[in-house]
Amino acid sequence: MSVDSFYMCELFQLLGKGSYGAVYKARDMRTSELVAVKVISLSEGEEGYEEIRGEIEMLQQCSHPNVVRYLGSYQGEEFLWIVMEYCGGGSVADLMNVTDEPLEEYQIAYICREALKGLSYLHSIFKVHRDIKGGNILLTEQGEVKLGDFGVAAQLTRTMSKRNTFIGTPHWMAPEVIQESRYDGKVDVWALGVSAIEMAEGVPPRATVHPMRVLFMISIEPAPMLEDKEK
Repeated sequence: MSVDSFYMCELFQLLGKGSYGAVYKARDMRTSELVAVKVISLSEGEEGYEEIRGEIEMLQQCSHPNVVRYLGSYQGEEFLWIVMEYCGGGSVADLMNVTDEPLEEYQIAYICREALKGLSYLHSIFKVHRDIKGGNILLTEQGEVKLGDFGVAAQLTRTMSKRNTFIGTPHWMAPEVIQESRYDGKVDVWALGVSAIEMAEGVPPRATVHPMRVLFMISIEPAPMLEDKEK
């Protein structure tokens, strides 16, 4: 992991909390550019640090219009900062929370198309996001769609083209992840399909069911569908 110790940003607005850290809107003091900074406590322990390092390495290796751009990182004694492209439109989940309405079909189609471009790129370089959902599909103020929060993303090598690690967010998980079967980038496509239902109905399938029961239901039931077929 390369860490730029001279990377200085002014934090001025908490945007939310993601895997292993809080995310702030900030300003790059060198360029005056608005950026997003994930501030991570280094007290998470060795396991947490390995996951954070993996996120940085994953971001460093990615370059695509539909993937959040990595700008640098700074490590102090107690905190690690990951500096990324700022997406001023927030997440798809944020958009639905603000409007208190599901999205229109044309909006869902556009977001899914752009997200699929990002996923196609990730899968072409043997990477799996593993946590696709409305909260991790980000929007710029110009309406561009970016995949973000790579805290649980995984690298697939050419010789090991599938994983069998149980990780992700329950309601969006594919059956093979829950069953700890060998899986690949198809689990991201499943999660995007669930996200499309989330966008159409305002919540993911089985939203009122306890997450632990959801895991059981996903592993034995058919793929979810829209409750309201008119949507």
